[in-house]
Amino acid sequence: MRSRVSAEEWAAREDLAACYRLAAHYRMTDMIYNHISLRVPGHDDQFLINHFGLLYEEVSASNLVKVDFDGNPVEDDPLDVNPAGFVIHSAIHKARHDLHCVFHTHTRAGVAVSAQEEGLLAISQHSMRFYNRVSYHGYEGIALDLDERERLVKNLGKNNVLILRNHGLLTAGPTVRSAFEEMYYLEMACQIQLDATSRNAPLVHPPQEVCEHAAIQFAKSNEFIKDRDWHALRRMLDRREPSYRE
Repeated sequence: MRSRVSAEEWAAREDLAACYRLAAHYRMTDMIYNHISLRVPGHDDQFLINHFGLLYEEVSASNLVKVDFDGNPVEDDPLDVNPAGFVIHSAIHKARHDLHCVFHTHTRAGVAVSAQEEGLLAISQHSMRFYNRVSYHGYEGIALDLDERERLVKNLGKNNVLILRNHGLLTAGPTVRSAFEEMYYLEMACQIQLDATSRNAPLVHPPQEVCEHAAIQFAKSNEFIKDRDWHALRRMLDRREPSYRE
């Protein structure tokens, strides 16, 4: 595979495979289900996605599948994909050209918060980064109907984070790192919310202006971080499970 793709595509494959392994490491998986997709460098209408049937811990750079917006393999590839994957992911890739990576999960905490009427609460620093920056999409059944794509994109709007009601979480970004970071903190925010609300004790709600200030601070944080967190995570994978690069 490495000899058949560009250097840019291979680097993208390694980044995406790393994201799958990190999702497994942080327990954000649902057996062989869910997907993380990445637009193929230089090809606006193609994206990479996991081969249906592999656990996230088995995903590597070479076994990712390249598909078009209809879920058809771009090349003569014996590996197949889950239709529910390209329905959700292709909708966002097709409508939002600024978002190259799309990350979707069914975690216990994420599904639980998606079923709470108030949605994500601004009660932790982890949740502040999403203040007034998260969208919601009502449950319509398993994501197999193509006409749902239009409504999903409409609900996402200009945000990069979407909570699918009674279903799970979705984040997207211009890079794999950005989509992963959003999902990591969204998942943590959901876990914290469940812990904080589990005893029905009164909650502390910071003032709206403070929440907005914190969200702006988070939006500017990479000016200082400069992807150092992603490089650290990649180093961890290189030590523990370097096979993601294969």
